[in-house]
Amino acid sequence: MLTSARIEKLQRFWKSFKFAFYCATHPLDGYWDLTHERRGTYAAANFILFLTVFTKLIKLQFTSFVIEPIDWENTNIFLHIASILFPLAIWVVANWGLTTLFDGKGKFGQIYMATCYCMLPYPMIQIPLIFLSNVVTSEEKEFYSVLSALSLVWVLFWIILAMGQIHEFSVGKNFFFTIASLFGMLVIVFILLLFFSMISQGVAYFISLGKEAMFRMS
Repeated sequence: MLTSARIEKLQRFWKSFKFAFYCATHPLDGYWDLTHERRGTYAAANFILFLTVFTKLIKLQFTSFVIEPIDWENTNIFLHIASILFPLAIWVVANWGLTTLFDGKGKFGQIYMATCYCMLPYPMIQIPLIFLSNVVTSEEKEFYSVLSALSLVWVLFWIILAMGQIHEFSVGKNFFFTIASLFGMLVIVFILLLFFSMISQGVAYFISLGKEAMFRMS
């Protein structure tokens, strides 16, 4: 049974989710109101993220083989999920870490929320393209590719605009910190690779040490 509090939460979620469509068409006003007027919610942001990941997966399953041939024997679903979640995570960390040091107004949660809201154009374009892929011919593949690329460009450009509104940066300063955040992402990836490399080497060393000890005891 739905209580009044739960109904109120659902109404708040639905209202904030619908606001994502406003942000997709009015980025400057939308992303300002998203955080400064608190018109966004984490529930809606998480749902948009889920919708983006889900769209990525159904695109693999239902896109025409003529347009995007998929070798399912060598396809790892978790890698496709990570291709969205991992860049999102390191982007939020890198952008928050840098902008906090230089008077950025956005908080960690606000950066995450706005970035998720910026992802809405991806399912908006990709879901219709899944159906379109099954009716276009191989000669019309370029048209499909342009529309598919448009969804990614739309998302990336909107993220840049959203960060400028959240942190209250000028155009030049926002562009600089976007480049700096991308460089910060590379640094984070390098540190993570170095960390896991050291862990794997340490594990391999103790395994070989254990095997050597067992060999001497036998």
